[in-house]
Amino acid sequence: MIRTKTTLVVGAGASCELQFPDGREFLARISAGFDFQRLGTSLETPDIKAMADHIADIAKKARVKKAALMEAGQTIRSAARISSSIDSILEQHGDNPMVLAVGKLAIAHYTLDAEAQSPLGEEPKDPGDLPVRGNENWLFQLARAVVNGVPRSEAERCFDNLSIICFNYDRSIEHYLPWTLHMAFGMSLTDARSLVAEKLKIIHPYGMPGKLDWQSAKMPVAEWGAGELEDLPSVVEQIHTLSERKEERGFSRQMFAEVVQGKRLVFLGFGFDPMNCAMLFDAPFEHNPDVLVTLPRASDTQRAAVMRLLKRQAGIKDEGLITIEDLRAWELMRDYAPLLES
Repeated sequence: MIRTKTTLVVGAGASCELQFPDGREFLARISAGFDFQRLGTSLETPDIKAMADHIADIAKKARVKKAALMEAGQTIRSAARISSSIDSILEQHGDNPMVLAVGKLAIAHYTLDAEAQSPLGEEPKDPGDLPVRGNENWLFQLARAVVNGVPRSEAERCFDNLSIICFNYDRSIEHYLPWTLHMAFGMSLTDARSLVAEKLKIIHPYGMPGKLDWQSAKMPVAEWGAGELEDLPSVVEQIHTLSERKEERGFSRQMFAEVVQGKRLVFLGFGFDPMNCAMLFDAPFEHNPDVLVTLPRASDTQRAAVMRLLKRQAGIKDEGLITIEDLRAWELMRDYAPLLES
């Protein structure tokens, strides 16, 4: 059990352990899907056809010109040559509703497709197993830390000291953890899902493409890895930009509260993108938390830059509180389990 207030900040590097694309690969897939010059030719791909069909659906329901949306897709494709993420492109074109619409549409489509292609299945392949086999992923290591040493009668306390800020669009955390509680405590999957829904504090700063059918949030349902959506426009509305979040009443305060409440702050696969850091470090911290950071294969210069960023933007005065490890997310969760559970 995690016994000290801990906030996990999760980035694409953690999701890559479950074969989700990182930011650059995700943008490359979106860009390729907007290559409408190949539409109707022998070079047309299923993704290009799917994006064109989605755009036609959005155009019809929103009563806008399909050609304008197609042009917006080309705008994103052009910007992708210099930008590093779809999030930054949408921020750059925040004054263009067409670009925002097709960009969010692409995010929803490719996130759900990535869920479907991930080894994290909708259900376990074998009864009594987890939806993905193996322990070399951060979700397995997190689940082990959450349930370790907790009596079945006190299962509802598992998440008391944990909150998660996930900068990824997929719903892996919400999908996976109920299965681990179901296995660890022998509770029904329905009860496990209710426990996760009620007790786990998780924030997706950029949103997610709908909720899983058991979640209580007020948003449209999108099954895990859904291929078809009945209400695509409503799902697209669940994706947010940085500027939209800043204008959303109370959101920045809510997220900052989750960051500063933790005596331990753990960055898993987080790339310290300036936009994401702007959302996290709304003001310097006053409490100097212990900080753990995964930076696999980083150069000395990159490590020094992250150290300096944490000291300046987060206001952490004592460098000894910051630990930067050349480890993947699951390796850090495994190797630091005694500390995280203390």
